Amino acid sequence: MPASAAAPLLHTLVTAAASHRPDAIAVCDGRGTWSYAELDQHSRTYADSMARSGVGAGDRVLIRAVAERWVLAAIYACSRLGAIAVPLSPELRPAQEKQIAADAEPSLVLDSAPEHGPPPGDRPEPDSPSPHADTDVLFLYTSGSTAQPKAVRCPHAQVLFATGAIAARLGYRSDDIILCRLPLSFDYGLYQAFMAASVGATVLLRGPGQDGATLAAIRRHAVTVVPVVPSLAHMLIRLGRRATAPSVRLVTNTGQTLSAVRLDGLRRVFPRATVRLMYGITECKRVTIADPDSDLTHPGSVGSPLPGTTVRIVDARGVSLPVGVEGQIVVSGAHLMAGYWKDEVLTRQVYRDDAATGGRTLYTGDYGHLDGAGRLYFHGRYDDLFKQGDVRTSAAEIEAAVLADPRVADAALVPPRGDRPAVLFAVTALRSDEVLRRLRGRLEPLKVPEICRVVDELPLGGTGKTNRAALRARADQEAAEHGGVCSVPELRLPPPAADRS
Repeated sequence: MPASAAAPLLHTLVTAAASHRPDAIAVCDGRGTWSYAELDQHSRTYADSMARSGVGAGDRVLIRAVAERWVLAAIYACSRLGAIAVPLSPELRPAQEKQIAADAEPSLVLDSAPEHGPPPGDRPEPDSPSPHADTDVLFLYTSGSTAQPKAVRCPHAQVLFATGAIAARLGYRSDDIILCRLPLSFDYGLYQAFMAASVGATVLLRGPGQDGATLAAIRRHAVTVVPVVPSLAHMLIRLGRRATAPSVRLVTNTGQTLSAVRLDGLRRVFPRATVRLMYGITECKRVTIADPDSDLTHPGSVGSPLPGTTVRIVDARGVSLPVGVEGQIVVSGAHLMAGYWKDEVLTRQVYRDDAATGGRTLYTGDYGHLDGAGRLYFHGRYDDLFKQGDVRTSAAEIEAAVLADPRVADAALVPPRGDRPAVLFAVTALRSDEVLRRLRGRLEPLKVPEICRVVDELPLGGTGKTNRAALRARADQEAAEHGGVCSVPELRLPPPAADRS
């Protein structure tokens, strides 16, 4: 059903692009390309097919979010119908898919493109109420710090505000070609397509089976924007040992901190690119974006808030803390999502009314501090902050110090729990005792963990970020097997296949 031309609905991004730049390439995948006119038409045809399958306003549609064009058309089709798109990682295990399906209660599951029926103009539009800007258009499932997935409800208005604000701050342009090697089930990946549509740019979709040729594809397509997480950055640096990609003008990062060593490596691979570091969570998409290359002048900063966004640092009572003092990061603005599907208790815990302003505020559960210029410094999740002896530290601080060692390719710290001490996992050719000895030269002695495990690689989750739950489970299991003391001197094993994605 057509929406009002003025209605701020998700699919109007592609409809407007099709009107202004119909022949511009909207999306390219391993099978070909679609122009904006073609993407818009496919979304209309898919909407008609889905409506004939019984999908209507408010219904959930599970979409297997492979790196293919039809996924984007299906998401825009849901917007047209007033339905809710639920993109799922193709790397999910059957038990995870079953759990999400039971929670979402979908009216339709799409593992491939919907079958085409008659063109929409040849049949009457479905008799369904028109969607509104405050209705949900996406459910994004996130496990957070637990293994239990929960759906963040994302309305049209908030998604569009975030899309426009981020694209404007980063300076996305109509002539950009944006690499999307990130999963479309991950908001960092999915919003690349939304931001591309908002300016009429091209998004290049790449799946996990094409990693060895990623840099060659960047060069062949003259990609200009490369969003990365650490695992993707590591792969690109490795591929870039024999070639560079001068077409890239912008590299962005969010989701997991990049070390200075990796940032230097990315600058070698993309010699003409600026680097923009960011901070955000699914519950409000993006919070801050740093100025170009600000990691060189303000190390550790993830930038200043988006326009229309307010960031405060508060104590346990919700009282604002002064500049430089660590506390919980709380956010307010037009991009705060609607809450959690089927969980009003958690919604009220995370999204609260501000006592001073009466406005809605998101308590992120992340900790950090602000400097005098309003730049945010991210310290970590509450569960990642702990005392080592009598000294307060965090997983992020220790990992940053470990990754400053050029001989360490990757690292993750599992904070202590109960009688189990903190455990550092490091990907390196060094012995575990050598890692800790070298770390003592960069950290206060009491902050250096007692235990280091050398592994061949860190397990990754479906978003390409380190699977910390898997590492925590290994540390707990090892502690249980050795009386809580993790006494095994060194572990050099690849992660189990079930942890890989």
